[in-house]
Amino acid sequence: MTLQIQPVILCGGAGTRLWPESRGTRAKQFLPLTGGDSLFRQTVARTPAGEHFLPPVILCGEGHLATVREQMGAQEAALLVEPMPRNTAAAIALAVAQADADTLLLVMPSDHVIADVPAFHAAIARAARLAQQDWLVTFGITPEHPETGFGYIASGDALGEDGFAVARFVEKPPLADAEAMLAAGGYNWNAGIFLFRAGRMREAMLTHCRPIFEAADKAVAAGMRDGDALHADAIEFGKAPSDSIDYAVMERDDRVAVVPVAMGWSDLGSWQAVHALAACDEIGNATQGDVFLHDSHGNLIRAGGKRVSVIGMEGIAVIVDGDDILVVPLTRCQDVRAAAKARE
Repeated sequence: MTLQIQPVILCGGAGTRLWPESRGTRAKQFLPLTGGDSLFRQTVARTPAGEHFLPPVILCGEGHLATVREQMGAQEAALLVEPMPRNTAAAIALAVAQADADTLLLVMPSDHVIADVPAFHAAIARAARLAQQDWLVTFGITPEHPETGFGYIASGDALGEDGFAVARFVEKPPLADAEAMLAAGGYNWNAGIFLFRAGRMREAMLTHCRPIFEAADKAVAAGMRDGDALHADAIEFGKAPSDSIDYAVMERDDRVAVVPVAMGWSDLGSWQAVHALAACDEIGNATQGDVFLHDSHGNLIRAGGKRVSVIGMEGIAVIVDGDDILVVPLTRCQDVRAAAKARE
């Protein structure tokens, strides 16, 4: 990479699938779920300001602003504050609206795990070459198994050695379709990581989702600055329709590319995913805190300051946070949102 790329880090998620630890101002991205650093801090560290990257632009809500500042410490960053959640298209539009047209923006969620950072950087270099040719680039994760919880990207024509034109996006598939795509090859998981020239995305948004971009543009213009933070205007931003960047732009534009990469990626979207990445004992138990286990294996136990005893159990998660206790089979972890909603 010979030019500096502008990282844009999206911090707006609530992370309700990791309730009870993830909630309110302690959303998933700000928790140390793998290693000592929070997922947000790990994301910031992947693109350090210097030769290749500019200091990051961080998009967050008002409720997370203090946490972002605390976790950034003395590191330089520009903060863009969303007055209310309007999904990823409007959030990205805020970053595009305040960027120079020729700046390359690398948009990343703040709550993902990437184990192989050099592989990620190599993919960024390939994506940057395509973005300079006005491709809107998305990163495709080389699938490891027939996953039904992710969307897929089908590769079309090769674009030299750097990537492929996107043939189509596939919604989260049933298992049989996921197995068929894995067997066929040429399909990647959709990671929700993007790289593009700001001016090119601006044109794409004005073509495909003009109301979203115009609302974000006016919200930036009418925003209030508070030190390192620009608070987008609530009245103007509130006019933006709520839509994902995939639906609003990527699935509609005719010049979208995918850069496939195997980089030890996880969206850490459930307690089952946390267990899969955790350090386990020889019978598959991952524990944190004061935990007693007897005749039990394949479990995730996070005691949260309590004393937890588990006897004769297999494949469950026990998560303790204050007065809230979650007990769920690891195979049912996608249902945790129901408990989070009931306990709001």
